[in-house]
Formats: sequence, structure tokens, C-alpha cells
Amino acid sequence: MEFISEWFWFFLLLPVAAASGWIIGRRGGERHSDTQVSRLSTTYFRGLNYLLNEQQDKAIELFLQIAELDKDTFETQVALGHLFRRRGEVDRAIRLHQSLAQRPGLNDAQKVQALLALGEDYMKSGLLDRAETVFSDLVALDLSPLALKHLIGIYQAERDWVKAIENARRYELATGEPMGRLIAQYECELADRYRASGDTAAARAAVVRAYEADANSVRAGMLEGRIEVEAGQTTAAIRAFERVARSDPDYLPEILPPLLTCYDAVGDSTGARAFLAEMCEHYRGIAPVLALTRMVETQDGVAAARAYLARQLKDRPSVRGEAALIDLTLAESADPLATLHDLKHITDQLLVRNPSYRCTRCGFGARSHHWQCPSCKEWGSVKPLLNYAVV
Repeated sequence: MEFISEWFWFFLLLPVAAASGWIIGRRGGERHSDTQVSRLSTTYFRGLNYLLNEQQDKAIELFLQIAELDKDTFETQVALGHLFRRRGEVDRAIRLHQSLAQRPGLNDAQKVQALLALGEDYMKSGLLDRAETVFSDLVALDLSPLALKHLIGIYQAERDWVKAIENARRYELATGEPMGRLIAQYECELADRYRASGDTAAARAAVVRAYEADANSVRAGMLEGRIEVEAGQTTAAIRAFERVARSDPDYLPEILPPLLTCYDAVGDSTGARAFLAEMCEHYRGIAPVLALTRMVETQDGVAAARAYLARQLKDRPSVRGEAALIDLTLAESADPLATLHDLKHITDQLLVRNPSYRCTRCGFGARSHHWQCPSCKEWGSVKPLLNYAVV
């Protein structure tokens, strides 16, 4: 896991390189001649020029030269190790950062910086056990919250959810950064694990802890519903699924099938119909409309279902809705002319809403053609979609 961007290290090296030139000039003597000072200064400005022109590979090469010219500067060597890691030379980065961590005379901040860099090297090379040891030592000494964040990443990769939760809580206490949503996800992972092994009590307890970490956790609600379904607690499952839908309607298509099955199990078609009507008001997708259409067809007949669906599709056009309307028309053996008018209206709305052109570089959708993409500014990348043709 990399928490420090490549550009951060580029810009870290700029003042370091400038300072190195000043230091070399101050030292004088045989080791650091005026020629070497001039060489460092020239290399520094060439690297800066490459950065400004976004020639990153050439910039890296020159900054490596700068770091090599001043091996005694701690910050320069740390940055050099990060550049090695960025170039894929992880073994070289490990050796450099190990050497720095063992260098005598480092202050506490420098020691922490070197060890963090070494732990990141281990993570990059897949040596998670060694990385864990380094970061755990830093955490034990209460030296670096960033070490906690790295540990969270390690335990997440290893799917050790208990340790991930423990360190997420410690990180929240150390930094004040809210970690509840992440902790809730980890608790849900545990709940899934307990549920798969048949330990319903432990699964329920994990769901409760997930709610405590994030009261609006959609995943916890969906898990609670499934756990209650499997336990035969249908009414409790209905409450859980409905809470998910009201908390985040975007997940309605995920919970509708099991929720409607629960309503069927308890014989509450009135409650199901009322809930679907409520969701049709708050969710702009077609899922609750189609579900309610099927209920209307069962209870009131095909004609009523077709009329209801046709009205709804005028407000929320949908290809799936069109297919359902055609099926109902065929089942009713009704006059196809009225349905054709409805379908024409729905199709016109779909055409208006859908883009006719799309940028092949960034995916930006447009109704009209642009030679330069309004989003990514690429020239000649906006092209007609395959389903849009004028002949």
C-alpha cells in the first residue's frame, strides 16, 4: 500500500536538492569542488525542467543523480529509496532504508521516517509479515499513526478482520479521523463468515456491532435481513429489508426479491403493495414499478396492470418497462395501436435522455458532437455511438 504519491517525492527532492547545492558550496575542500557544485546545480534545474514538461522518467534519473551526489543527507536518501521503489527496484530500496534505519545519530523523527519507508518497501515486495513487524514495533512505541494505517491495510489484505477492527479503532483514537464506516464493513465481513459457518448468534452480534459503528450501514441491514430469513424470523427480516430501502433507495433492486418473498410468506399483500407504492415515490428506477405491476396484474387483472404501467412509463421511460408493457399487451390481446402510441412516447423520451456521442478517451456522453471533448479536452475523441445512425 502506498500512502505517499509520486509527485510528493518529486517535490520533496526539489528543496532538498537546492539545499544540497548550498551545503556542498559551504563545505568546500577537495571533496566538494566548485565543479561539483556547478554540476549539482545544473542537474537540479534540468530535473526541474523535465518535471515541468511532464517527462517523469528523465526527471527520476536526474534526481537519482542528485541523491547520489550527497549521500550524507538523510532526507535525500529516504527520497532516493522511495524512487527505487517506484521504479520497481524494491530490493535496492529495502537495503537503502535498512541502512538508514540503522544509522547512528538519528533523532526519533528520522528513525520513524526510515522505518516507515522500510515497512512500505516490505509491503510492496509482498513481505507482509516483515512489514507487520516493523509497523507493530512503531505502534507499540506510540510513534506513528501512519503505522496503524499501514497495519489496517495489511490485516485487510490478510482478511484478519478482528485485528483490522482493533487497529482501525486505535487509529481513530490517535488521529480523530472517523473510522466507523470502515469498521462496519469489517464487522459485516465477520458476520458473513459466522453466517456461512452456521453460527447465527455470532453473526447477529457482529451485525449489532456494525450498526454501532455505522448506524446507517446498508450492508448490515441486508445481512440482518438474510440472517432473519434463514432463522425463519420473516417479520424481522421484513423490517430489516425495509430499513435498508428507506436508508438508501439505490439498493432497492437488491432487497426487493427477498423482501417480496417474505411478504408472500406472511400473506401480507396489502403491506407489500403499500411499500412498493411508497418506493415508487422515492426511487426513480423501474424495479418497484415492475414489482407493483405484477401485483396489480395478480389482484386486479391484466388490463389494470397494463394501464398502470403505461402511466408510469410516461414519467420514467425504461427498456425493461417497454418489454413488460409489450408482454401485458400480448397477454391482454388488446388493440395494439394504443400500445404503439405509448411505446413511441417512451422511446422518444429514452432517445432524448441517452447520449448520441461518447468520448473514447474518458467516456463523456454528449447529445451533440464536439471535436474537442468538454471533459478531458482531447481532440477528435468524441464519436457517434453504434446505436446512433443517420442514413
